[in-house]
Amino acid sequence: MKSVLSRSIKDLEALLPRIEALGEPLGRLGDAMLACWNKKGKVLIAGNGGSAADAMHLAEELSVRFAKNRRALAAIALCDPTVLTCAANDFGFESIFSRQIEAIGNAGDIFIALTTSGNSENLVRAVEAAKQHRLLTVAFLGKDGGQLRGRCDIELLIPSSTTARIQECQKVLYHTLCEWIESTIG
Repeated sequence: MKSVLSRSIKDLEALLPRIEALGEPLGRLGDAMLACWNKKGKVLIAGNGGSAADAMHLAEELSVRFAKNRRALAAIALCDPTVLTCAANDFGFESIFSRQIEAIGNAGDIFIALTTSGNSENLVRAVEAAKQHRLLTVAFLGKDGGQLRGRCDIELLIPSSTTARIQECQKVLYHTLCEWIESTIG
């Protein structure tokens, strides 16, 4: 156990300075989110598996609170199991997120895809639907960015091929985003 923990810590220590370079796109995302909420828009967030859990985590940090009380911010994780299973059954698993974007996404809203590979067809289609409905598109990516690389307005690529390290760094980024938002809103 101790050697595995030590290796994980060393991997993260090597990776964390590399994600500091993502400060500029993270800042653009923060500014875009504030502008969206100031116009009564919303942030839609999606991912598969562990990234779905992260989508729900980020949505609750924004809509309820991160570290301090402040106004509620419109953020929705597209993870309702009844909606997901209905869309998968009626339209196919590749449409579970795009169908929801068609239903509730409006021009000026933001869609955030959380993925470690960038290759999930349901997220690729969700980005396409978001673009068609004039949402700002954002991807938190890992590995080489996969099919989603180059398709979104803002991309945050974690330079790692290890899923766990990618997710840990994505969490650092979105927690930093939440902290900045709360400090800016006041």
